[in-house]
Amino acid sequence: MSIRSRRETITFNHPFRIRGIDRMLPAGAYEVITDEEMIEGLSFASWRRIATMITVPAEGARGVTEMLSIGSVDLADAQAKDAQAADASVTP
Repeated sequence: MSIRSRRETITFNHPFRIRGIDRMLPAGAYEVITDEEMIEGLSFASWRRIATMITVPAEGARGVTEMLSIGSVDLADAQAKDAQAADASVTP
């Protein structure tokens, strides 16, 4: 079974919450790692997401980060709320 990891940086313009993390996270850039496994037996390459993790500042420890497992839908929801907050601040 083949597994691959993708890394990307996601920026939040406002403090935000993600379901499963019990604290407010500050605005800023966050590294997100997505692990995927290849689906065997198909006539074409196809991948299934098996894990999504985000690196966040550790609570109570300055300069220390921790990697937390999150849901990809929860991440997308947090990004959508951040975009809506940006839109709301521009509207008169």
